[in-house]
Amino acid sequence: MNYLEAIKNQSESLQAATPEWMHAIQARGRALWSAQTWPGKKTEAWRYTSLVKVEKTLASAQTGKAAGFEAAVAENTLQFKEALQVVIVDGRVQSVPDTLPEGLQLAAFSNLAEADQRSVAEKLGTVVETEKHLFAVQSESLLSEGLYIKAKKNAAVSVPIYLVFIGSQAANFRVFADLEQSASLTLVEHYLSLESEQEQQLENTCTEFSLADNSQLNHYRLNMQAESALHVGGVHAALAKHARLNSFYLAFGTALTRIDAGVKHVGEGSHTNMYGVYLPRNNQHVDFHTNLEHCVPHTTSEEVFRGIVGDSARAVFNGRIHIYPQAQKTHAQLSNKNLLTSNKAEVDTKPELEIYANDVQCAHGATVAQLEEKSLHYLRTRGISEEEARVMLSFGFINELIEQLELEAIRDYLRPILAKRFARSSELSQHLL
Repeated sequence: MNYLEAIKNQSESLQAATPEWMHAIQARGRALWSAQTWPGKKTEAWRYTSLVKVEKTLASAQTGKAAGFEAAVAENTLQFKEALQVVIVDGRVQSVPDTLPEGLQLAAFSNLAEADQRSVAEKLGTVVETEKHLFAVQSESLLSEGLYIKAKKNAAVSVPIYLVFIGSQAANFRVFADLEQSASLTLVEHYLSLESEQEQQLENTCTEFSLADNSQLNHYRLNMQAESALHVGGVHAALAKHARLNSFYLAFGTALTRIDAGVKHVGEGSHTNMYGVYLPRNNQHVDFHTNLEHCVPHTTSEEVFRGIVGDSARAVFNGRIHIYPQAQKTHAQLSNKNLLTSNKAEVDTKPELEIYANDVQCAHGATVAQLEEKSLHYLRTRGISEEEARVMLSFGFINELIEQLELEAIRDYLRPILAKRFARSSELSQHLL
């Protein structure tokens, strides 16, 4: 059985084990899946990223619940003073907090009330253009569980919602966050693996955000899975009038990490901040495809991604800004900077501007470089060893983005991990803390 047949058969068998309201979505996904053309080397969106490992895993992956996930949660999660933590293990929600702030609704798809089932069935897939994203199609085909988040009108949810994803096998999950008028909340997605690396770990999480007028969402996505893991996620948002999305992405790198991040500015005055850092090494592969669409006048966006690529790793960045003919007075900026720390490391970066309006302010740029010899020489003349100088310059390349993160728990969590990752020795790592 090949991977295409495997997905179709899995989808059909899900109907007996999932609520009836999911069946129409699954059927829609199967129809789209049957019409998909599997990407090859000539497919532009997958030109630099091979799906051979994904093909093998789709054909043979097993689903189930990881054993011993409690230790992974206890040892590797963020330490918030207060947070609403939801643990998702191999695509299944383990628990949802019993007590929620006023104006917040948080529930697993499998536990939704009838009225909410109808609401999710109507809204799921309305933000992401499913047919344009291969693994969003797969996500619909295999829909069996997800998380529904709703911030009601004027609700200011001050406590972060912290989603911890633990993976060991094949997992498919959906997140839908619905922010009503003038609502605000913070959402953290944190992806981890069990200590024992599994060859068949394949995580596919599709996240959708619907932001109503004057709402604000602060979103963090931390991909920190095992070396052998495969991750094919997507984050898609629609911003109404004066809505604001602040997002941050971190990807350490795995056998394959592919994230599609898309934002539609459909209301005047909406704004997006999108920042990201990727740090593949060894033979890891990271691929970010971002797409910011400015559909109406007076919208703004700022996008900054930085990558440090070492050893024989490879990074792909494709950042697109699309400005519609009616989207006058748009301000949009895109910057992608990359640092190679090995002669075998590789980066393929492609910033794109597609502008159909004539009264806009837009800029984009991309760089790929190695550490400057002048900077290395400057540090060495002041008594710093070459190895230590390289570590300091590399860390400084991304530290600006890390230090501006508003959540102190994330900054405190990342500092020692990044220091150890760059220095690779306890003596050097102390200089970065």
